Amino acid sequence: MKIKKRKICIVIASRANYARVKYLMSAIKQNKNLQLQIIVGASALLYKYGNVIDVIRADGFNPDYEINYLLDGENLITQAKSTGIGIIELSSAFLKLKPDIVVTVADRFETMATAIAASYMNIPLAHIQGGEVSGNIDDSVRHAITKLSHIHFPATNKSKQRLKNLGEESWRIFNYGCPSIDIIANMDLSLPKTDFFKDKGTGKVFDPNKPYILLLQHPVTTSYGMANRQMVETLEAVKEININKLVLWPNADAGSNELSKAIRDFHNQNITLPFSYIINFPPEIFLKLIANSKCLVGNSSSFIREGAYLGTPAVIIGDRQRGREHGKNVIFSKYDRHEIFQKVNKQIKRGIYPKSFLFGRGNSGIKMSKKLETIKLNIYKELTF
Repeated sequence: MKIKKRKICIVIASRANYARVKYLMSAIKQNKNLQLQIIVGASALLYKYGNVIDVIRADGFNPDYEINYLLDGENLITQAKSTGIGIIELSSAFLKLKPDIVVTVADRFETMATAIAASYMNIPLAHIQGGEVSGNIDDSVRHAITKLSHIHFPATNKSKQRLKNLGEESWRIFNYGCPSIDIIANMDLSLPKTDFFKDKGTGKVFDPNKPYILLLQHPVTTSYGMANRQMVETLEAVKEININKLVLWPNADAGSNELSKAIRDFHNQNITLPFSYIINFPPEIFLKLIANSKCLVGNSSSFIREGAYLGTPAVIIGDRQRGREHGKNVIFSKYDRHEIFQKVNKQIKRGIYPKSFLFGRGNSGIKMSKKLETIKLNIYKELTF
């Protein structure tokens, strides 16, 4: 008798989403008892956020659905409305695909849309990276998604314990680490040749043979209206450090337009300086850049998560990652150009840190796929307190 394959639907709504689940997708695809379904939506479909869907296809994955549900504007109201549109559109996609399990990642508003749509349709929801603590509105969103989820894949032991403290049943919780570490563990970390970067972005052509700072700073939703000033402080700080700077563009959170304007204005006023500005890279190239940077500057969770595994020095700025578990490679700074300048120089002089396995050892995708294959599917949750 032929065994019915479990249909596992992964929703990718941003470039960060894809980096987190790529190796899980590969593991599901290779599992004879699972069928991979892929929905790509929101900023993952847009040019200004790097056309992530093209990267997904180039990696050999064929999306089942493409859903546009990101309203332009990158402000508080478009963020809220995009969540609502996402619920509507994802519900229709789930109705047609009829997945056995939906997989979602982390703490963004697009993740919230996925969680609400799946849970209201009685589809078991698996959540990756629950139980973490950071800053911004992300904590509230992340913990709300935890309560809507039925299977939990936290990335650290502390996160696992927080899920238990939130009343989640132990048999639903599995700390297998973060699947983004899988990419690093299975790749050559050498940077591409200079020609790879020639037609990408603006500013100076990025030269991978010279020392550089990698800068990625996202807006902080709970500090809406301050993104421009915050970005200016960071740019002015690294401007005074005499090595190349590679600046990546922010994500689609409220305040992104303000932050992007600060980058454009800075570029126009400092055209001759050694700054390169690029929208996005495939996950592997992004991780190579993290691995080879003299210092990571900004507030990307990748600088904490993947940075810990690689031991790359990082200066995390502001409140977006406040409270986030981190390795020894990280120090924190306020939005103050003088403090940022001093701490970045300190990290550059310090150099590479010992590798940390805080967020996993590079085998998360396989472990998650096996659990999705065998776990009991039960949407009736009980509080443990």
